[in-house]
Amino acid sequence: MSLSAPVRARQPIHTRSIRVDSYLREDGLWDLEAELVDTKAYDFPIRNGDTHRAGDPVHHMRLRVTIDDDLNILEAEAAYEAAPYGEYCSAIAPAYGELVGLNLRDQFRKRVRERFGRSAGCTHVTELTTVLPTVAIQTMAVRRRAAPPSSQRPFQLGGCHALDLDAPAVRLFYPQWYAPKGSAGHED
Repeated sequence: MSLSAPVRARQPIHTRSIRVDSYLREDGLWDLEAELVDTKAYDFPIRNGDTHRAGDPVHHMRLRVTIDDDLNILEAEAAYEAAPYGEYCSAIAPAYGELVGLNLRDQFRKRVRERFGRSAGCTHVTELTTVLPTVAIQTMAVRRRAAPPSSQRPFQLGGCHALDLDAPAVRLFYPQWYAPKGSAGHED
């Protein structure tokens, strides 16, 4: 379902695009490549007297992490294609190598905030990290779909409103795991 039509005339101002592509490597590992691009819908003056043109990226950052099947980060690299303070912004890129050793399922977002919060990192590259756990889960679906059915409860159950253990979707699609609130099988 789409959003309702706007009720007032509007003028475009800012666009932020975040994209993540995932790849299965020939060595069995996975690459997640995230990209953030910010553009403005208007021209504006910049510090050196030039004009930043509408549609040209204000921010354009990339982040690649390599993970294993257990969602451990084995390699990490950040890169800058556009940043408002050029080399002063991009100087932090090597620090994102410190993502290596983190696990996307084990308090990942909290650990990233602790490691790269405020001036210890780049707001935009750090924002890219926030989408990595859910993208990794979607990426791994290719293996889950190819595997024989498991007797283990699917990991996604209990992870969102639609898949709460007492939700109609669980009763319909995962009846063996359906647990009405108050029953022994329901997690609170």
